[in-house]
Amino acid sequence: MVSSTVNVVRYSALLSGVVYGWYHRRTLQSEADKQKLEHAAQHQEKLIAEAKAAWKRKQEAASDSDVVTDPEDPRFDLEKLIAKWEKSS
Repeated sequence: MVSSTVNVVRYSALLSGVVYGWYHRRTLQSEADKQKLEHAAQHQEKLIAEAKAAWKRKQEAASDSDVVTDPEDPRFDLEKLIAKWEKSS
């Protein structure tokens, strides 16, 4: 026959194990959530940096050519514009 002291110790150990497990999982989950947010922020910063670099390359390519694309401009030259389009494709 099991004494009441042994039962108290068993259930106390069981209850403390459940509480510890709940607390430990909660702390691990909060750390994982923080890491997930940091990773998402870093990924977004990386995408923004790539977009800025692509925009800068596009602007440099556009400024390198002296082709005027506005047909109302007196310096407009259709042949240069067509040559630029052929070169870019």
